[in-house]
Amino acid sequence: MTRSRARGSATTDRLRAFVPGHVTGFFSVHRHEDPRKTGSRGVGLALTDGVTVELVPADEPAVVLDGDPIEMEAVTRTLDALGVTARAVVETSVPVSAGFGVSGGAALGTALVANAADGLALTENELVGVAHAAEVEAGTGLGDVVAQARGGVPVRLAPGAPAVNRLDGLSVPETRIEYVSFGGRSTDEIIGGDVGTLSAAGERALDALLDEPTLPRALALSRSFAIEADLLTPPVEAAIEAVRETGGEAAMAMLGDTVIALGDGLSAAGYDPVVCEVDPCGARLV
Repeated sequence: MTRSRARGSATTDRLRAFVPGHVTGFFSVHRHEDPRKTGSRGVGLALTDGVTVELVPADEPAVVLDGDPIEMEAVTRTLDALGVTARAVVETSVPVSAGFGVSGGAALGTALVANAADGLALTENELVGVAHAAEVEAGTGLGDVVAQARGGVPVRLAPGAPAVNRLDGLSVPETRIEYVSFGGRSTDEIIGGDVGTLSAAGERALDALLDEPTLPRALALSRSFAIEADLLTPPVEAAIEAVRETGGEAAMAMLGDTVIALGDGLSAAGYDPVVCEVDPCGARLV
């Protein structure tokens, strides 16, 4: 199909991107004056539930989330960095502000679609770097974008965008994940303040995970991290304990009032969870 495009005005012909949701189990904060060198170390899970992004021509950058206009700075910063004027139409199958990386996913999906639609000819790592920097500058995340680009169970060994970071991952088969969310929390309120105690706990957890790099171990360490970082809320703590009483593995999703569990852990504990799987592929055009 032949398309005529002018750089700076997205013409997508229904080009869309899917970006998996991402839940972080534990992390440490690493800041730098360069947003591409700012980020986090830690572990998380990419999920088959996530966000889809489509761009439509517009007179100025804008974002629509599930049909409603919304301010999403990570997306508008991504569009501005790429020199593209468009409206990002975002649909999400995961809760917003609940620890699933919706903002980072929307920014990354925007970058992928803009690159394809406007013929920007940027590499995947360049696009991830743009979205990561936009998310950092917006104050809505530190490691979701790079993890969502990779997929699976990413382990962030060194912070920042692809040019400077270092990623590994846990080797896992197809894995059922259940989750329940009790509400949202402000990421910026937590990562924008004093993170000394939190980061120290995250560093200890990462060292321990690398000694035994398995998914159950990752969730167990995530539980300890949430306690040490003083992030647990009563409903989250109750759900985690209920899963553990049935012999299951569960942890808090950072940074939201959300619990994730392996297998049927939440179902067995009497909850009515959303069911998905670990997404092995990462962000992609669809």
